[in-house]
Amino acid sequence: MDWSVQQIAKLAGTTGRTLRHYDDIGLLKPSRTGHNGYRYYGPDSLVRLQRILLLRDLGLGLPAIVDVLAGQTDAEYALGRHLEWLQQEQERLGRQIASVRHTIEALQTGGKIMAEEMFDGFDHTRYREEVQQRWGKDAYATSDAWWRGMQAEEKAAWQEQSRQLGTDWRAAAESGVTADSVQAQDLARRHVEWLRGIPGTPAAPAAGTAVAVPDIKGYMTGLGEMYVADPRFAANYGGAEGAAFVRDALRIYAETRLSPAPPSPRD
Repeated sequence: MDWSVQQIAKLAGTTGRTLRHYDDIGLLKPSRTGHNGYRYYGPDSLVRLQRILLLRDLGLGLPAIVDVLAGQTDAEYALGRHLEWLQQEQERLGRQIASVRHTIEALQTGGKIMAEEMFDGFDHTRYREEVQQRWGKDAYATSDAWWRGMQAEEKAAWQEQSRQLGTDWRAAAESGVTADSVQAQDLARRHVEWLRGIPGTPAAPAAGTAVAVPDIKGYMTGLGEMYVADPRFAANYGGAEGAAFVRDALRIYAETRLSPAPPSPRD
């Protein structure tokens, strides 16, 4: 079954002009073009359009979406990952709605403001399963305990620090400076220090010590690759191009400033 431009535009909440533009830039080609010049879209095109709209919702620009789709050719796998993220976001938004309702009710009735309830859903718990899979349950438990033990003012300050770091990365990437520039390398230093300040991350020192992850060099270069490969993280840096700038700057910093993993002891 094929659908016309007008049908797809209505169903997807977009416009025929947008779909024609997607065709012009090679982002979404119609399945066929009729003798009358009209474009028609089949199931494969619809799947691709769904992925495009999901990535647009993440804040990615069209050039970044082209890169993501070119690098993720397995649509079923990519959509499965995105579905997991949407389900996590649904749960997080539900908690945020409940916390805001609690605050409104407290303001209306003069009730007690509870910080624990006000900030439920605003933290990193939406990444719990992913963190546990990548770095283990202990890593998540440690960082979660650290977050929950912070005062409201401390949480707000940390969130502002994170937001500012992302803003500075995007500004540097857009300014045209190179990844090995003084500005980019200072941002890489800040990024490493930011991660080292979060207990439970592989970059953070072990509890009660000043020793960080044995292979922090490998950790940082791998993290940079993940920023590019995962559109959720790439969106924090303005899309795939901005994430690639962060990756390159972190790789250079890791190669010049961080220590590799120590050699394994020989038998």
